[in-house]
Amino acid sequence: MEFISVKDVVKEYETAVALRGVDMDVEKGRWVSIVGPSGSGKSTLLNIIGGLDSPTKGSVFIDGVDLGSLSEDAMARFRRENIGFVFQQSHLVPYLTSVENVMLAQYFHSITDEAEAVEALNRVGLGHRLHHRPSQLSGGEQQRVCIARALINSPKILLADEPTGNLDRENTRLILELLKKLHSEEHFTIILVTHDPFVSKWAERLLTMEDGRIIKDEPLYC
Repeated sequence: MEFISVKDVVKEYETAVALRGVDMDVEKGRWVSIVGPSGSGKSTLLNIIGGLDSPTKGSVFIDGVDLGSLSEDAMARFRRENIGFVFQQSHLVPYLTSVENVMLAQYFHSITDEAEAVEALNRVGLGHRLHHRPSQLSGGEQQRVCIARALINSPKILLADEPTGNLDRENTRLILELLKKLHSEEHFTIILVTHDPFVSKWAERLLTMEDGRIIKDEPLYC
């Protein structure tokens, strides 16, 4: 049984159609990259898989759960317990320290544990930046905080939308090496949206989107 199953998903807006009948299955523990030009529907698809948006038509199942059957509160709880998000913009709270930003994710999930937050930051190489605020961190360090925050509650899925879009090549490589290490250790599923061919090739599978459809599905050997 596929861990993530997207069936005939359509997303329509008043003035545009973002997705035109997308079908996609992802096995548990895989790393999938999604590429395509701007406006091809990549981010819309990611948001629907993450329960941040709902399809006009079609269904999304995650680990056997039909997202369309969940109430708003149940969907929020499902996201907290199963999905971590990393975006191009860090969305860190500017007046909180690194450890406090990670603990914020714990707060919304269950209960805060500073020792766990510290350990999460140590794992992403930021043990020396625990009490620095976002303005005191480099772009690469901010994304490391985001990864620690996304993974602190041990989600089954990490959804990443252009996570290295604001970084130079060296910091991009460091972030990808970190993701690869954590993925190999914890075996969570990654779906990553990117414009960058260098980034997409770190995955095990590459989906190409165009005009709201998946037009190519190919394995990668990294």
